[in-house]
Amino acid sequence: MRDIRLIALDLDGTLLDSDKQLSEENAAALARAADAGIEIVPATGRFYRGMPQRIRDLPYVHYVISINGAEVFDVARQNAVCGSGIPWARAVAVMEMLDELPVIYDCYQDGWGWMTQKFYDRAEQYAANIHSLEMIRTLRTPVPELKACLRERAHDVQKIQIFFRDMDLRAEALQTLPQAFPDLVVTTSIVNNIEINSREATKGNALKKLAAHLGIPLAGTMAFGDDRNDITMLQAAGIGVAMGNAGDEVKRAADFVADDCNHSGVAHAMKQFLWENAP
Repeated sequence: MRDIRLIALDLDGTLLDSDKQLSEENAAALARAADAGIEIVPATGRFYRGMPQRIRDLPYVHYVISINGAEVFDVARQNAVCGSGIPWARAVAVMEMLDELPVIYDCYQDGWGWMTQKFYDRAEQYAANIHSLEMIRTLRTPVPELKACLRERAHDVQKIQIFFRDMDLRAEALQTLPQAFPDLVVTTSIVNNIEINSREATKGNALKKLAAHLGIPLAGTMAFGDDRNDITMLQAAGIGVAMGNAGDEVKRAADFVADDCNHSGVAHAMKQFLWENAP
């Protein structure tokens, strides 16, 4: 077995299949690794309470890298080991720019999702698929106007998420938003969204902080991902694995390309790297 002591796994499009399900083969591989003393760490753009219940119920998950690295969550203590947010006034400035575009947007704050009511009512027009729509409906609380809500609360935002119908506009925004807000990180996790975090809030930084917290060298970590918000984590880990369904940019950042998420690529890569002589 390779000397791997921590495995960080993106969820959607990586550990979970296209129907957001955990395959029995992936589940068995995670349990085997946990039995060997390896820390199993979901690393997701979601907040902790927004993860699927089956993942939250896994008894060997002690830590979660959530909200693209804006928070490292201690499951047993139900609090953050570390975190990094966007100052609320800066978040409002981003939203004011977004108001000029034909998009809808939300934010994560205090470990939950918030969205202007009129955007919430139009979510079906912007959701990439039925699973994305369900997540918006169940994991966002509508408020009369999000910017006004942030001004009233006056504390940090963990993430801003934008949904597009026009993919050419999305491609343009991926170029213009980093130029307009160079102090923030602009990335993606699904086909029609853009996600914005603080400069320090990346999955790669969170992996480094959690490994240091646990006394694990980065060489002893392994990470799996499929989208742009996973790139820093794949680069930081001792072994970075891109899924077969990942984009070319993600694959170039990885040490190895696994099978896709619908064919238990996580389990197959774990077998290859951790149990090369296993049956």
